[in-house]
Amino acid sequence: MSEQKHLPDVERLSVVLALILLAYATTALITLPTRSLNLQLPGILLVINLNFSTVVAVVAALLAAAGVEWVIGTHPNLNAQLYWRHWHHWLVPAFSAVAIGITLGTLPVGPAWWIVFALGGFLLAGVLTVEYISADPADLRYSFAVLGLDAVSFALFLIVVTAIAGADLRLYILLATLVPVVFLISARSLYLRLRGAWRLGWATGITLIIAQLAAAMFYLPLRPLQFGLLLLGLLYGLISLASNMEEKANPRTMWIEPAVVVLVFSLLGFLL
Repeated sequence: MSEQKHLPDVERLSVVLALILLAYATTALITLPTRSLNLQLPGILLVINLNFSTVVAVVAALLAAAGVEWVIGTHPNLNAQLYWRHWHHWLVPAFSAVAIGITLGTLPVGPAWWIVFALGGFLLAGVLTVEYISADPADLRYSFAVLGLDAVSFALFLIVVTAIAGADLRLYILLATLVPVVFLISARSLYLRLRGAWRLGWATGITLIIAQLAAAMFYLPLRPLQFGLLLLGLLYGLISLASNMEEKANPRTMWIEPAVVVLVFSLLGFLL
């Protein structure tokens, strides 16, 4: 394995960040009334509330996905690859942009809003840089990039699950959101840990297990943070176990890390 250290083009990275932050800044200047979209499904009336902050969050996600593709396109070891092969690099930046946009939309314009705005910019800069590094498994910083992307992915998972659980939404909405998020996080995490090997079978199995456990836990008297931490611990434990099995780890020790993680997050859920 050759020793390589590449960094993204500063000009491209700056342009992407400027466009995303400009989109966020418009929410501090423009206020539009909330509109309700009624979607009649068989036996279900689904009401979707749309406001300007939601639209900006979606636009920021699209900009982040397109931006990371543009930034990664300058990588010297990926020039021969087609753009659609980089789709998995779009996920974390897009999810991060949505989470930041929704957070800004819930805050009044003031010191706290500007602090989140600035921290969001630094977070996106870090995510885009780490995605660029993770595009090359031969990079010396690849392992650190994997850890960083895993941390961001699991943090976003916790935010999404906790927010949905705290909103008192129906079970089908929870599962409709949870299933694709868990599948994408599992598939991407295993891809990074196994250095470019897709294991969609494992991702599917992990998704089914998490979905069934979430449906069972949905009716238990759990607080939103408890619900999110329990699912997060289970998700990380299953991904870690699948990775250990794929890497042919020692059967006597491959269970230790997943079991400890599940136990720690379970204790945190009940202590907090």
